Amino acid sequence: MIKEILEENDCLIADGFDDAIIGFHQKDGEVIVVYSINKCIYSLMEYNKWGYQEAEEFLYFNTINCHVGEKTPIFIDTYYNERG
Repeated sequence: MIKEILEENDCLIADGFDDAIIGFHQKDGEVIVVYSINKCIYSLMEYNKWGYQEAEEFLYFNTINCHVGEKTPIFIDTYYNERG
């Protein structure tokens, strides 16, 4: 259901992080996808066989710190065990 809402609203989607989508946010009439930072990191760790720090640095440098306009995705910290 969330994916349909994001597609209908032409949201910007971060490649390879579909499993890290935790919802969406509406701001000034725009729908913006929201990702869990921890889920993104674990995804990078699993896919690339990286350690936590390497995945975290890559995510911040190449994804989170990139601004691509009004529909730039939102990345938030979540503090519960998401691996289980």
